Amino acid sequence: MNPGPPAPQAGVIIRTRRRAPSTVLCYKYEPEIIKTLLTMKSNGLEQGTLRAVNYQLKYLDKNTDLMKPEQVKAFIATMTQANSYKQQMVKAYNYFTDVNGLQRLETHFKYQRKIPLIPSSENVNKIISASSKKYATIFRILDETGLEEQELRNITQKDIDIEKGIINAQGCKGHKSRSFKLKPETAEMLRHYLNKYTDNQPFPETHYMSEIWMRTRNELADKLQQPELKKIPLRNLRHKFATLTYDKTKDMFFTMQQMGHTKYETTLFYAQLIHFDSEEEYTCKVAQNIKEAQKLIEQGFEYVTEMDSIKLFRKRK
Repeated sequence: MNPGPPAPQAGVIIRTRRRAPSTVLCYKYEPEIIKTLLTMKSNGLEQGTLRAVNYQLKYLDKNTDLMKPEQVKAFIATMTQANSYKQQMVKAYNYFTDVNGLQRLETHFKYQRKIPLIPSSENVNKIISASSKKYATIFRILDETGLEEQELRNITQKDIDIEKGIINAQGCKGHKSRSFKLKPETAEMLRHYLNKYTDNQPFPETHYMSEIWMRTRNELADKLQQPELKKIPLRNLRHKFATLTYDKTKDMFFTMQQMGHTKYETTLFYAQLIHFDSEEEYTCKVAQNIKEAQKLIEQGFEYVTEMDSIKLFRKRK
C-alpha cells in the first residue's frame, strides 16, 4: 500500500531534524550592526548604501573583531582587493564606530578613479531591445536622462507629468534635483508602463534593475557571440549620458546641471573620457536663408559651416 505523502506536521518534523533551530547569532556583533543600519536609515541614507554597508560590516565581523579598530585597520590593510574597495570598507566601518562609540579609522588608501568604458549607443540599444517591456522602459529612461538608479526608484506618481512627458527626480548621493522632458517615444513607453504599474513608487528597487540588466545583457552576449556586451554595467548608462551631453554641447555647466553634480571637478572628469564624432552618425541639412536656419535650429540641428552661401547643419541620429 502506498502510504502517500507525509502529513504537513510530519514535513515540519523532517525539516526540524535536518536543521535544528538555533538561537545563536550568525555574527558576533549582529545587534551592533543592526543598530548601525537603523541609525543610518533614520539619517536618510539610501537603501543601496545600507545593503552595501551591511555586507561589508558582516564581512569584517567574520574576519576580525569589530570592537577593536586597530585590528580592523590591520585586516583591511592586508586585503587583496583594490585600494578603492579598501576605502569603501573604511567608510563602512566608520559608520559602525560613530554609532557604537569607537574611534574612527583615519586611514586613507590612495587610488585613482578608474575610467569607465563608455558603451556605444548601438550596443545599449541592443540590450534594451532584448529586455521585457517593463525593463525596456526603465533602461530607456536611465539611458536618456543619466539618472542614478536610486533616483529613478524614488520617483513617485506626482513627480511625473505624463501628458507632457516630464519627470522630476529628487537628487540622491549629494546630487541636485532636476527635471527631464522625455523623447516622444520614451514618453509613450512610460504611459503604457504607468497604466500597468500604479503604485505610488512605480519603479522597482535598484537591485532588481541591476540584476535584470545583467541577466539580459549576458544572455544577449552569448546569443550574439558578442562578449563585449558583458562589459557594460547598468551604471555606465549614466557615464554615457554625461560624456555624450558634454561632447554634444561643449558646455561644462549644462552637463553639470544635467548630471546633478555639485562639484565642477566631478563633471570635468567626463570631459576627458572620449569623443564620439568618429562613431556617431549625423543627419545633415542645408539652409539657404535665415528662416530655414531658424527652423533647423528649432529641430535640434547645430550649425557646422557655410559653403557657397549655403549654411550646413547637422544633428546626431
